[in-house]
Amino acid sequence: MDMKTIYLLIPLAPLFGALVAGLFGWAIGRRASHVVTIGGVAVSFLLSAYTLNHLVSGGDNFNGTVYTWLTVNGVDFNVGFLVDKLTAMMMCVVTFVSLMVHIYTIGYMSEDPGYQRFFSYISLFTFSMLMLVMANNFVQLFFGWEAVGLVSYLLIGFWFKKPTATFANMKAFLINRVGDFGFLLGIGLVLAYFGSLDYVDVFAKAPELKDATISLFPNVTWSLMSVTCILLFIGAMGKSAQFPLHVWLPDSMEGPTPISALIHAATMVTAGIFMVARMSPLFELSDTALNFVMVIGSITALFMGFLGIIQNDIKRVVAYSTLSQLGYMTVALGASAYSVAVFHLMTHAFFKALLFLAAGSVIIGMHHDQDIRKMGGLRKYMPITWITSLIGSLALIGTPFLSGFYSKDSIIEAVHASNLPGAGFAYFAVVAGVFVTAFYSFRMYFLVFHGEERFGKAHDHGHDAAHAHDDDHAADEHHHGLAPGQKPHETPWVVTLPLVMLAIPSLVIGYFAIDPMLYGDFFKGVIFVNHEAHPAMEVMKEEFHGAVAMGIHSLTTLPFWLALAGVVVSWYFYLVKPSIPAALDRFFTSIGIKKLLDEKYYMDHLYINGFAAGGRVLGTLFWKVGDTFIIDGLLVNGTAKLVGLFSAAARKLQTGYIYHYAFAMIIGAIGLMTWWIAGLLA
Repeated sequence: MDMKTIYLLIPLAPLFGALVAGLFGWAIGRRASHVVTIGGVAVSFLLSAYTLNHLVSGGDNFNGTVYTWLTVNGVDFNVGFLVDKLTAMMMCVVTFVSLMVHIYTIGYMSEDPGYQRFFSYISLFTFSMLMLVMANNFVQLFFGWEAVGLVSYLLIGFWFKKPTATFANMKAFLINRVGDFGFLLGIGLVLAYFGSLDYVDVFAKAPELKDATISLFPNVTWSLMSVTCILLFIGAMGKSAQFPLHVWLPDSMEGPTPISALIHAATMVTAGIFMVARMSPLFELSDTALNFVMVIGSITALFMGFLGIIQNDIKRVVAYSTLSQLGYMTVALGASAYSVAVFHLMTHAFFKALLFLAAGSVIIGMHHDQDIRKMGGLRKYMPITWITSLIGSLALIGTPFLSGFYSKDSIIEAVHASNLPGAGFAYFAVVAGVFVTAFYSFRMYFLVFHGEERFGKAHDHGHDAAHAHDDDHAADEHHHGLAPGQKPHETPWVVTLPLVMLAIPSLVIGYFAIDPMLYGDFFKGVIFVNHEAHPAMEVMKEEFHGAVAMGIHSLTTLPFWLALAGVVVSWYFYLVKPSIPAALDRFFTSIGIKKLLDEKYYMDHLYINGFAAGGRVLGTLFWKVGDTFIIDGLLVNGTAKLVGLFSAAARKLQTGYIYHYAFAMIIGAIGLMTWWIAGLLA
């Protein structure tokens, strides 16, 4: 089998599974539906792993057109694949996490009537994501970009009878359209000025246009490269949930837990990070764009972490953690450390998918109760979920030698070495974020797995009533919870096996991958960095003396002690002295900070009461004044009334009596004669 056939099979295998389960699931039943979809994704994963091995062992990159869709004015719109090491690594991550999620779904969705439909959607999602990462041109990139947006809409609103789910999927869809509008404008500028949509042609021509300018307004010139890169990044802000287009991601927890892991850990939200890394030859030519990327990422990394601290829904804590980690990746992109961003993308995919699936396992064990204040002491009831959750949490906070440590510390180092104006603020944000991440991660861990057992009894929400609406509507489909006296239970092997399989790379993959991915030739010829202008990676390379030395050295660094402090403080607050967080809660409530965090910095209010309500006011104005009054009232009905008035006046003259007409003729004749005589006399 030649490589081109293999590359075609990788996205088509999940598509085949999706079509069979989606169209014929009702006929073939549940078992056949999950067999065909899991089989398709398994084939895709094995071939992706084979592709990565082929490239690492010296095989050639592939860049070719598979199908020409249309040609307009000499520009080809193709379906084409670019398979290099960046693509192959992404393909392996996407297909492996997807495979684990597929297996996990058998257990999680076992009682759901939409079983076949769900498998069809997640397989279709895998196909869409593969089309996005394998693209060799902007057209196919945009197709994959929109396809993952569409399937995420279907998945977030999977339980479409829940009003909160339909609201959440509409919110995700609309906010992504805002980002995608910027993305489309960026692609339009690329086509207009570069004359091609093929990556290779665009990247080759980019240096010629480095100093080109563009006038969007009279007498105002901007750098073409800066405008193009910022517009492309606005697309990434929507997909990768960067401030201020982040508000859809926490709400998307309305979907079933398996898609939280699939969309919000490994795949869809990392599409923006992947895209910017792929566009490194363009971004390297604009310091303005890089600075913009870095500042947006640092705001997201720090301020979304603060929101994670006050969440009581187990899935929302992990969701805010995802937002924060996406901010870290974005900061690395801004520091020109694209390989570090992609490295963190990969390590994060494993431990965040693990944390989401572990949260789902806890939800099953708790009979679909998601409130962490009603848990506690689950360690002895759910040992596999407990140990895998601990591994995921330790990887997330950057424990030395675990996978998250290598990527997260490399991001902090890269920002420290960056020479951009925004690097100072970004460094503060990513370092402070270390403490915040450790604190909220272990707050959740201790409340769920340690301490007193708080399940199966009435719970006083007390001062946490402000969260009631979040907790209620974020609950999964079944609002059961444990009955009094009932105990949680470990979940079946189809749920725990994916946890164990994800825990293994969460432990070791960073250790093995850091040298080749960051300082070796893994991304050679794929990711382009101008080391003279942006020296961060060169500085880091000089300081790197191997994965072991990095781990040992970290024990003396600030991030390690901040992470340790976060864990110790959360342990003391939630297991030793629970009165302290209660007192702090009252204090922050009294000065208004708790309200600010509860309302998520009022971003939802701004969008709903500002943009959405403003749009409705504008629409009502156009409707009432423009349509009803001017068009209908004056132009259409007004014209008719005018004709009616004229007709009514004319009708009075048409009496039908002959003497009226004779009288009118005489009057007319007299009038004409008078006018004629007056003319003669003059």
